[in-house]
Amino acid sequence: MAEQKTIRLTKNDILHKEFKSGFHGYQQDEVDQFLDIIISDYDVFNAEIKRLREENKRLKNQVTEGEEQRASKPLENQGLTNYDILKRLSNLEKHVFGNRLGE
Repeated sequence: MAEQKTIRLTKNDILHKEFKSGFHGYQQDEVDQFLDIIISDYDVFNAEIKRLREENKRLKNQVTEGEEQRASKPLENQGLTNYDILKRLSNLEKHVFGNRLGE
């Protein structure tokens, strides 16, 4: 079974991250712009995860409902099939034997 990885950073962790500056430190505006893109991506990913989870739940419910319907239909269909067979048999008997059956 594959190891499930967890998300280590939240949107707020990224937003409030402070970087230490070194001798040739980073340009703060560049870092902020990059982090803004990452935060935006997180929002998109979280929305997609939520949508997929809801779709997964809906599809599982459809499968369950479909299985329940299929489980109940054979009994209904069997009754209709038996009725049709008896009706055909009755019509065949009338055709072969005519009205003598009612005597």
